[in-house]
Amino acid sequence: MDNAQPSVASEQPSVVFSARGIEKVYRTGEVEVRALRGVDLDLYAGEFVVLLGPSGSGKSTLLNILGGLDTPTSGTVHYLDEEITAGGDTVLTRYRRNHVGFVFQFYNLIPSLTASENVALVTDISRDPMPPNEALALVGLKERVSHFPSQLSGGEQQRVAIARAVAKRPEVLLCDEPTGALDVRTGILVLEAIERINRELGTTTVVITHNVTIAKMADRVISLRDGQIVDVQTNDTKVAPAELEW
Repeated sequence: MDNAQPSVASEQPSVVFSARGIEKVYRTGEVEVRALRGVDLDLYAGEFVVLLGPSGSGKSTLLNILGGLDTPTSGTVHYLDEEITAGGDTVLTRYRRNHVGFVFQFYNLIPSLTASENVALVTDISRDPMPPNEALALVGLKERVSHFPSQLSGGEQQRVAIARAVAKRPEVLLCDEPTGALDVRTGILVLEAIERINRELGTTTVVITHNVTIAKMADRVISLRDGQIVDVQTNDTKVAPAELEW
């Protein structure tokens, strides 16, 4: 199925991702697991998309393929005019480095480095990075730039991880359960940081969650089950993170 209609009606945004016939099969000995079953998907410039579904539905596998962390067993993924599924490790590494920011459930910060130094790990190898402290200010942490991870709350550490992801000015931000380890209040602060980046920088943003409430802040909600897209909904009115009721 072709799930390609963004919520903006006046001027159709350009397609950032075009995935066709994506299959992913994992094999362990004689055991075969079909994680994705023929997924067709278009994602558009500047939109905020939530991938919704239970554990094992294929959300993370799809996100990893879009981000170049994994490759499909069959099918194609185009990022703009480039078929990233046709390239080898060198192509995927360059693609990830230049175009994609990742945020995961666990923060993966280096304990011996300050918040600013953790962000600088990415900016030191980026083409056109923003200063680390500017990225931290964007997620509401300008007063915490010199703090170490042990001096930060879980939500603050996650926002450092977001700052690290966006400091290289990626066109795409991919977030896998970014609030999964956080309480409601802290999770909202993290979602506000992600929403601000999407709104102010125009970064195409995809968030994986099993929390149906978070879907209310998206432009589109794509639901997966058993490795297939089973529903696509467009939100005519988006709800601000602070107004979400969990």
